[in-house]
Amino acid sequence: MKELEYPFDSEWILAKKKSIKKQLLAEGNNFLEKKIAILGGSTTADIKNLLDIFLLNYGIKADFYESEYNQYYQDAMFDNEELVSFSPDIIYIHTSNVNIKEYPTVNDSNDAVNDKLETVYTEFEGMWDHLYEKYHCQIIQNNMEPPYFRLMGNYDSTDYRGRLNFINRLNDKFYEYARAHKYFHIHDINYLSALIGLEKFSDPFYWHMYKYAVAVPAIPEYCYNLSHIIKAIYGKNKKAFVLDLDNTLWGGVVGDDGVENLEIGQETSIGQAYSEFQSYLKSHKDMGILLNVSSKNEEENALAGINHSDSVLKEEDFTLIRANWEPKHINTLSIAEDLNLGIDSFVFVDDNPAEREIISTNLPTVSVPEIETVDKYIKNIDRHGYFEVLSLSEDDLTRNDMYKANIKRAETMKSFTDYKDYLKSLEMKAVIKPFEDIYMSRIAQLTNKSNQFNLTTKRYSQSEIEECCKDHLTFYGKLTDKFGDNGVVTVAIGRPEGDTLHMELWLMSCRVLKRDMEYALLDTIVHTCIAHGIKRIIGYYYPTAKNAMVKDFYKTMGFDMISEDENKNTTWEFVIPDVYENKNKVIDVEELQNGESGHIH
Repeated sequence: MKELEYPFDSEWILAKKKSIKKQLLAEGNNFLEKKIAILGGSTTADIKNLLDIFLLNYGIKADFYESEYNQYYQDAMFDNEELVSFSPDIIYIHTSNVNIKEYPTVNDSNDAVNDKLETVYTEFEGMWDHLYEKYHCQIIQNNMEPPYFRLMGNYDSTDYRGRLNFINRLNDKFYEYARAHKYFHIHDINYLSALIGLEKFSDPFYWHMYKYAVAVPAIPEYCYNLSHIIKAIYGKNKKAFVLDLDNTLWGGVVGDDGVENLEIGQETSIGQAYSEFQSYLKSHKDMGILLNVSSKNEEENALAGINHSDSVLKEEDFTLIRANWEPKHINTLSIAEDLNLGIDSFVFVDDNPAEREIISTNLPTVSVPEIETVDKYIKNIDRHGYFEVLSLSEDDLTRNDMYKANIKRAETMKSFTDYKDYLKSLEMKAVIKPFEDIYMSRIAQLTNKSNQFNLTTKRYSQSEIEECCKDHLTFYGKLTDKFGDNGVVTVAIGRPEGDTLHMELWLMSCRVLKRDMEYALLDTIVHTCIAHGIKRIIGYYYPTAKNAMVKDFYKTMGFDMISEDENKNTTWEFVIPDVYENKNKVIDVEELQNGESGHIH
């Protein structure tokens, strides 16, 4: 719903929240259903209602548990029966600086202030530790917003007795905990309150009158920001840009004005703004977001503009460049096909409102921000939270190289008439092993991002992935070839039950489709089953709007269908033969080490 994207009308959303929810439920289908517990240190009713509709807009249907007013600590620490039976997927702790029980006074010694800080922090840390031990779920915690007054003025930020100094030090301890615990995420209301304006965010009227720590007019922005973390946890982030060139990456029209007359660089204020925007995009590229071009231009002119001496972005920073006279929705579809990404993975950026309208009409799942003038480009893209980061893995940092290598592979394939010969020419090597700590973040990321080659589309948090290692057979696969390292590209989880292994998850990144990695993984799964005395494997396929490509996957792998229900959910069986012949003939697979056989701890 466009009305729930930035910039939105907060007053309208607050007034129409019930009808908005009704409309979203009527229009949506295939919602991802999740249970979210809100443990509040202040009134949370409108926070729950507004968060609900922003999540629905991302395709997430939440069932909520809401603590009684200011009972967050009691619910967390004393195992409220209702919360225990609710069994949340996410626990969100809605606290703020009103929940700090004791601040420093001007008469306190430095040691006394340190003791107070440790007391406040230790209570939170104990709560987080207990919640994870009890529920093994994702935890989202507000940091603290600044106080709405400064007793000592500017000195309040410097002196150890200042409230502002105290809150900043407490926030630093929260961040240290977040860095050490991957299941724990900070909802940055410290930044949000500055963005909205502290007086609007923390209006004391709403606290004294209604016990709202966040002023009601600020709640839509607050919940919008919070929803970005949750949608990122469940793989709803975007993955790539499609960018216009003229008057988007630089000022002017390269074909008409000539390269020498483009506005880019430090000579003019407009040129500086375009350079800043290019730097912003390059930073996205550095963290794994793919940059692509769709420009109505002669290719020669487009490349000349990109290679301008003052351009921050260079040709090598882009994954694909489509400079031609095709309609931009056709180019965008072509880019999606060549990258093997769903069309809903893209953000389209173009200064021309007519081009934006064409994309929105023809490709409604592509995100199309209203970017206004160049000085507002960054703000209008950034506030959408398209690329909310929960962690940065090595695969993220090298993703652009991986996709470029895929393009080279596709070019090489054209020179072969026999596909098996092409696969052999890639000189592929795979590592297939049980889950390892170093890859837990990437494995969790794959379970939440992979939609097309995903048999059950079950989503796992990192903490749930770690739990699976205790009583499941787990497998991850890395693939390299002569063009480069693809990183971790496939994941499988099986639940042993007697002499049977039930495949609860089997997925693969689309960037390694049709390279026989699925056969290599099946071989390893079968050999692991044999080592554990398992005689048959049961596979499950649950259809979604995006995974039709693997409808017959198990049939292709030699399984027999044993059931199909009215929703087209299918169950498949593979009886392991006495003598099993490997199906993979083209990938050199690193053997499991002794004792590693997909292990159950």
